[in-house]
Amino acid sequence: MEKKNVIVIGASAGGFEVLKRLFSGLDEGIAAAIFIVWHIPPDVFGILPQMLSKHSKMTIANALDNEPIIFNRVYVAPPDHHMMIERGRVRLVRGPKENRFRPAIDPLFRSAAYSYGSRVIGIILSGALDDGTAGLWAIKQFGGTSIVQDPQESEVPGMPESALRSVKVDFKITVREMIEVLQRLVTEPAKLNHEPGSQQREKTSTELKIAMMEEQIGKQPMGELTPYTCPECHGVLGAIKDGDLVRFRCHTGHAFSADTLLSILGDSIEGSVWNAIRGIEECIFLLNSVGDHYAVKNDPKNAGLYFKKAKEMESRAKYLRQAIRDNEQLTKRKIEEADSTI
Repeated sequence: MEKKNVIVIGASAGGFEVLKRLFSGLDEGIAAAIFIVWHIPPDVFGILPQMLSKHSKMTIANALDNEPIIFNRVYVAPPDHHMMIERGRVRLVRGPKENRFRPAIDPLFRSAAYSYGSRVIGIILSGALDDGTAGLWAIKQFGGTSIVQDPQESEVPGMPESALRSVKVDFKITVREMIEVLQRLVTEPAKLNHEPGSQQREKTSTELKIAMMEEQIGKQPMGELTPYTCPECHGVLGAIKDGDLVRFRCHTGHAFSADTLLSILGDSIEGSVWNAIRGIEECIFLLNSVGDHYAVKNDPKNAGLYFKKAKEMESRAKYLRQAIRDNEQLTKRKIEEADSTI
């Protein structure tokens, strides 16, 4: 009988120390294949396998494309590659970024759910925003088990809180409790005959092909078309609904959660305002320079006109600087917390 022996883990900010604690406690003979996505920049050498190997006797290494999946082995997503799972093998691909990350958590979780169904245990650890929430939702749809680190223990609670808001998780626990739960779960039989609806399976299959760069050329975005544009390629974004969860994907394949898109738009607003300030201040420099020119030529009337206009522009720049001070970086958590205080 098949067991729950495929463990997928997603972590970001604050996740490094959590992963060390987790692997320090896990039985080195655990009968499972374990896959980890930890957000790292593309130009940073993947140090996670070496560091985790100091805390565990399991084989821990950056994954290789097409290598076989075996038990008692930990596969780590290397920099600048999505790590995905097909039946019996690992795949690495430089597909479209999701939530501005590559590797991203959602492609790993989604592919594990599609390939191994109820055998999958998905874990969300410390991190900001909400990468992994949509993937954990897919794991639940395919009959898998969901675990989220208790946000009160998380150094950065954004990812755990997002998962708890949007997914009916099986366990919200500390890392110490997680070790005990995992070692029990891998001995339990997986649910039999648990299949999602055909529409969910087809949608997941399409998204996996997009991540693997096998589909989507010349096609409309998935979901309902929106007025938003992709921050990566400026293509139109389609809205995809997973239960109560709404996320976005463009026709070239880039994907964003609502929180990530809000964060990017907030940064874009600030950048646009700074550009406006720069333009106004350059006008001020030029107006004052021309005014100085007229003053040197003993033409106080024209000099005064240019100096006056420069002063008017200075007041506009002050308003824009105030707008930047007042600009708020919005997230779902901030909005909902603000509502609860009204």
